[in-house]
Amino acid sequence: MKRFSRISGTPRPVLLGGAMVLLAVTSASVAAADDGPGPLGVTAVAAVTARSARVGALFSADKADDLAGNHFCTASVVHSAQRNLVVTAAHCVNDDDSDLVFVPGYRDGQAPYGVWQVGKRFLPDGWSQRQDEDSDIAFAFVDELDGKRIEDVVGGNRFATGMATGATAVTVTGYPDSHEAPISCTNKPSARGSTQQRIDCPGFSSGTSGSPWVNGDHEVVGVLGGHEQGGSTDDTSYSVVLGAEAAELYRDAVTDP
Repeated sequence: MKRFSRISGTPRPVLLGGAMVLLAVTSASVAAADDGPGPLGVTAVAAVTARSARVGALFSADKADDLAGNHFCTASVVHSAQRNLVVTAAHCVNDDDSDLVFVPGYRDGQAPYGVWQVGKRFLPDGWSQRQDEDSDIAFAFVDELDGKRIEDVVGGNRFATGMATGATAVTVTGYPDSHEAPISCTNKPSARGSTQQRIDCPGFSSGTSGSPWVNGDHEVVGVLGGHEQGGSTDDTSYSVVLGAEAAELYRDAVTDP
């Protein structure tokens, strides 16, 4: 499960140009992807860009003034009319009594776009009632900060359901517990049955649950979680297939008064 510690598949850190980069290649391909940025199956520290700022780390609210080393899951901003919505894995936010904060663009103990209080959460019945791995997805509102809504600050990717698994490469970005900056990897997902999809990307260990899978059209087409709460090794990760249940959950969130 990607929220908790695992010991297999640890990537080897290499210093390049003064920056630590995680170099780990799957057996797939190291050639440039036709429909994805850069080589397939290589994990590296995510570049600082406007789009990577839409991905952030989750923290317990009591760590809001002491961020370094205390993040535990990943979430990302998705477009909504209210402009205040994030998506993550259900197993990251399934305790409504826990106070959480979301820090978009988090790096090295810093919150360049602010610390945002997580509010109302939306979880599918399949997860709330049975913790069904095929329902491991959730949405949450984040409160306004200094009179602004989060999507007005960092933007948001579209949330897309009903997409064919593996039709294009996707980029997965998330926060391992052991790193203070996000990592990113591009590869083509493949099907694991009709309700789950998988991707081979090294180094996605504890803390990366909730990481968005974003295609070339800037659409979230997967969320790291699902089978084994994201996978039992660092090198292969899972997401529920975003189908009718995910679409209904999104509608519930965006139409909530």
